Formats: sequence, C-alpha cells, structure tokens
Amino acid sequence: MGDLDGAVIAFDLDGTLVDTAPDLIGTLNALLKAEGIAPLPLADARPFIGRGARWLIERGFSAAGAPLAAERVPALFDRFIAYYLAHIADESVPFPGVVAALERLKAAGAKLCVCTNKRTDLSVALLAAVGLDGHFDAVIGADAAPAIKPDPRHLMTAVDALGGTAARTVMVGDAATDAGAARAAGAHLVLVSFGYTETPAQELGPDILIHHFDELPEACARLLGACGEAAERL
Repeated sequence: MGDLDGAVIAFDLDGTLVDTAPDLIGTLNALLKAEGIAPLPLADARPFIGRGARWLIERGFSAAGAPLAAERVPALFDRFIAYYLAHIADESVPFPGVVAALERLKAAGAKLCVCTNKRTDLSVALLAAVGLDGHFDAVIGADAAPAIKPDPRHLMTAVDALGGTAARTVMVGDAATDAGAARAAGAHLVLVSFGYTETPAQELGPDILIHHFDELPEACARLLGACGEAAERL
C-alpha cells in the first residue's frame, strides 16, 4: 500500500506541466501577422493562455489593438488549430522536475490525470510530443466534460474517470480557472508560481504554492494526510 493510495492528482497542462507559451503565442502571432497586425511580445501575451484557443485569439487580437467581431472568430480558430498542430512542440518543454515528481506520485499510489481547457486531441498530441504521455491515467480536455474550468464539473469528470473522490483529490494548476474548479469541487489546491495567470498565483488562495516541481510530492502528502516519515519519503 502506498502513502497516496486512492488519491487523484489532477494537473492543468499549459503553464503547469508544460511551458507551451512560445508555441501558443507563436501561433497567435502568425495569425496577427497574416492580418497585417504587429505581433505581441511573449511576456505580454503569456497571461492570456489557459482558457482555450478561442479566448487566446480574442484576447490577443484585443491586446494588439484589433478587437474581433464575433463572426470572424470561427475561421481564425480553425487556422489557429491547423498551425498549432504543426508547431505544437517546436519550443514547448515540460517544466523542470515534472517527470521526477510524476514518477514519485505514481510510486506512492496516486492516480494522475490531466484536466485542461485545451482540447483533448491537442492535449494528447502535446503530451506525446514532449514525452509525458505515459504518465497519466486519463486526459480530460475541454471537449470531454460538460463545462470547462472553473466549472467544477470539469474537474469532477476527471476525478470520476479515475474512481476518485473530491476529498482525496489535489488540483495542481497555475491560474484562476484551476483555483475556481478546485474550490467549487471541494478538492485541495496546489498552484505553481511560474505559470500563466493574469492574477498572481499567490493571490488566488492556494492551499500550497510551489515554486518547483520538486516540492509537489510533499505538498500532496501534506494535503492528503500522509505525514511524518511518509511525507518525507515522498
């Protein structure tokens, strides 16, 4: 029996597991360039990631001084997806310590899933491209749940897929969407300090804020009741 048997650790993807900003913003900037609009600096557009491609497109065009009429979004979305799939991991890489943390959590008995506002097919493609696809028991994207984060039904769809409970779940994320889903579902919340968010992660009220994935296994152990030597082993 592991110290985290029966636990579910649910991960956001963009800005939490994988630093995808260069390729996502690169795709946004390709659309802007095709429209004759100046590209956005990575640092400026980075916080717009996390609510799906449509939001990124709409927010990005507004920030570039060219807000979109609603009827233009579907065609731009299709162009975004086609370009992004072709460049999904040109520069995207897992954040430092991710693989080791996932392996430690699995060894302790936890079930791992991805709960992301990214579309499931894009999520699966990205995880495969960066070598993380073998670590998760389920990948629940925006299209695989009744509503997307911060709606708790997204998180609970992921938890239910693994036979877990909210009380024994930790949501690991970077932004308000993750915080909202965890709080509404009654799950524990760990936020990373290095992700994509318009509101600083520490202001979103996480149970624990981590600055490196090396800190995650012990954080999960603390929240889920493993203590003392058990937490130290994680």
